[in-house]
Amino acid sequence: MAPPTRIGLAGLAVMGQNLALNIAEKGFPISVYNRTTSKVDETVERAKQEGDLPVYGFHDPESFIQSIQKPRVVIMLVKAGAPVDQTIKTLSAYMDKGDCIIDGGNEWYENTERREKEMPGLGLLYLGMGVSGGEEGARNGPSLMPGGSFEAYKYIEDILLKVAAQVPDSGPCVTYIGKGGSGNFVKMVHNGIEYGDMQLIAEAYDVLKSVGKLSNEELHSVFSEWNKGELLSFLIEITADIFGIKDDKADGYLVDKVLDKTGMKGTGKWTVQQAADLSVAAPTIAASLDSRFLSGLKEERVEAAKVFKSGGFGDILTDQVVDKAKLIDDVRQALYASKICSYAQGMNLIRAKSIEKGWDLKLGELARIWKGGCIIRAIFLDRIKKAYDRNPELANLLVDPEFAKEIIDRQSAWRRVVCLAINSGISTPGMSTSLAYFDTYRRERVPANLVQAQRDYFGAHTYERVDMDGSFHTEWFKIAKKLQD
Repeated sequence: MAPPTRIGLAGLAVMGQNLALNIAEKGFPISVYNRTTSKVDETVERAKQEGDLPVYGFHDPESFIQSIQKPRVVIMLVKAGAPVDQTIKTLSAYMDKGDCIIDGGNEWYENTERREKEMPGLGLLYLGMGVSGGEEGARNGPSLMPGGSFEAYKYIEDILLKVAAQVPDSGPCVTYIGKGGSGNFVKMVHNGIEYGDMQLIAEAYDVLKSVGKLSNEELHSVFSEWNKGELLSFLIEITADIFGIKDDKADGYLVDKVLDKTGMKGTGKWTVQQAADLSVAAPTIAASLDSRFLSGLKEERVEAAKVFKSGGFGDILTDQVVDKAKLIDDVRQALYASKICSYAQGMNLIRAKSIEKGWDLKLGELARIWKGGCIIRAIFLDRIKKAYDRNPELANLLVDPEFAKEIIDRQSAWRRVVCLAINSGISTPGMSTSLAYFDTYRRERVPANLVQAQRDYFGAHTYERVDMDGSFHTEWFKIAKKLQD
């Protein structure tokens, strides 16, 4: 009979399998369990093939739990919502006081907070841990965002420090995030930023392809070159790879055969909803979500294209004559400037929630653990960390001296790209709304005075004045009527 394992993992889809193998490879014997027993056998077989790793499979929950050393730690990687509650119910029946359950899925943070409050009644500890990096990250080193019971975190800290992605001069991409559902919330916003990043890259591609007429070979070269500079990141790297892959089922490149209809799993929507609830502007992330919604209207868009082609819209693109080299450089600068705005919005959302919940989250530390393993990992995150190191109370990344200079240096190119796209009939909602966010934030006075006057006119909502204190209401209609008479 095998000695007790160090940890258990329940839920052996792609992420669960890969994380289990990662843990075992780092020297921690692990027990694995899945309701579908074939997944257990598959995982154990993979462990043998990948170096005879110490992975032990169990087909029933009781023997799975009993195989783990006390105090037991079990990571769940199952679908969010009801399946998590069901898995907790199944596993906790065999667990003892002081044992710990960790939810490693993309769960709504309030569900995590509810479960953490319920756990003491079972004598258990609970963590909600965001895991980012996809299947490759889970296997070789993800970014980990654990939040909840600090005591539970200490149970597993030694494992997480070895399993997480390792970044030279920065350390393991894991830290104790904070209380309650903070780990899940931070992972949710990470995913929202990811939505924005992907949309901005897609827009850069669209402008270069549709206006600049770049071939896939040229796009591969451009993105590969961009990945050597300030845009160096996982998403730019994989985008370059995508442009280089030919279709194995037909002539041409695979990217051109992929249906232009984007899926989603909900975290981007949650991010935008939270931004609205907290009155935090996140227009770049919202635009990326709207773009996914519109992409889903494929059949409607096909019909709309027929309607508007007769109005000359189909010929707009052919009217543009551009300097290809200049366009490539302008798009690079526009992409980077827009990216700053997207990350600024995400960080502001995290800070606002931290203040509301009393989590005391450290934004610079979050940037540090996102530097490796996760989907949004980028050299750019080191600059974000340094910005918050310089000023932990930084109101917005845009006003950090270094980022402010980056924006100023790039704004002309940014404006040229947005104008060119508009004049070419190409939608760039991410870049356009990022520019609008910047232009609104940098202006001392915006036209909100008129909106407030309108609100007072039709709803007596009152307004403040710039020249005296207090709240004011004006009988706008009566005054206007007198003037008309």
